[in-house]
Amino acid sequence: MLIMNRTSSDPKPSEITSESAYNSRRAFLKNASLGSIALGSGALSLPAWAAGAYESASVDRSTPAWLATKIAQRKVASSNPTGETITPYEAASTYNNFYEFGTGKSDPANYSDDLVTDPWKVQVGGLCENPGNYQLEDFIKPYKLEDRIYRFRCVEAWSMVVPWLGFELADILRAAKPTSKARFVKFTTLERPSQMPGQKTAALDWPYIESLRLDEARHPLALMAVGMYGRSLPNQNGAPLRLIVPWKYGFKSIKSIVKIEFTNKAPITTWLGLAPREYGFYANVNPAVSHPRWSQARERRLPNSLFSPNWVDTKLFNGYSEVAPLYKTMDLKKFF
Repeated sequence: MLIMNRTSSDPKPSEITSESAYNSRRAFLKNASLGSIALGSGALSLPAWAAGAYESASVDRSTPAWLATKIAQRKVASSNPTGETITPYEAASTYNNFYEFGTGKSDPANYSDDLVTDPWKVQVGGLCENPGNYQLEDFIKPYKLEDRIYRFRCVEAWSMVVPWLGFELADILRAAKPTSKARFVKFTTLERPSQMPGQKTAALDWPYIESLRLDEARHPLALMAVGMYGRSLPNQNGAPLRLIVPWKYGFKSIKSIVKIEFTNKAPITTWLGLAPREYGFYANVNPAVSHPRWSQARERRLPNSLFSPNWVDTKLFNGYSEVAPLYKTMDLKKFF
């Protein structure tokens, strides 16, 4: 998700709560509960491409033993296909948009401790042959997890390079078997104001909703993530299950998913419904199409500050040109 009014008052990474301070209030209990599982299973082993990005990484929540085991058995990336420096974990886990916990960049890290992610249920339904209600363990069980190192580009013009951990969204479609009438897949975020304080405000219409066309959802780059940096997702990054669509702006990559539904009509997604002139359904990264209030031609790669000269040029589809055939008959300037 994203901040509607991006100003010079946005916090600089140097102003964000440090990793050590942020974790101090939970270090003993959470590191003790997961450390023996993760280290014993090898889940925290660092591949060669990590290049120091994991150095400040620490456990953000208690990880169920079944998930720690699956993470330990994942397909570890043998290289970094982006060829770019991986964003330090401290920046990726403390500079987030997740309005369910507040509209500030550090709010998700500061106010998501109380979110309970185990147990977790996922509902699959709509126009499909195999609907069902699943415990997260059963939902993920059939799939082999793997590392995917992707660029992540926010519509606000900041970006990261993140090693996500998950499985292809296409696997879910194959299991659910959408019918011939299905054209879109709709995702819904958890709505639990007692644990997500931002939902007590009118910042957005709750629950958060996003959607893809089925052909987009079937593309092998679309990922259902359950982890990052070789471990389970921290709450502020969308635990325990989120979508990653690397060629689209970040608000399409919905967090803390509880419902997946197949439809024959394009859903009115959250930001499209709130500001259709600014946030289109497709939201493909396109440096040639400016947001109505700022340019999309360049991006600030975290942890650079807002005023850093070290901005980089934005690439069409965030550099993932293999998705271009999905839009070959479309006017890319029209379909922001």
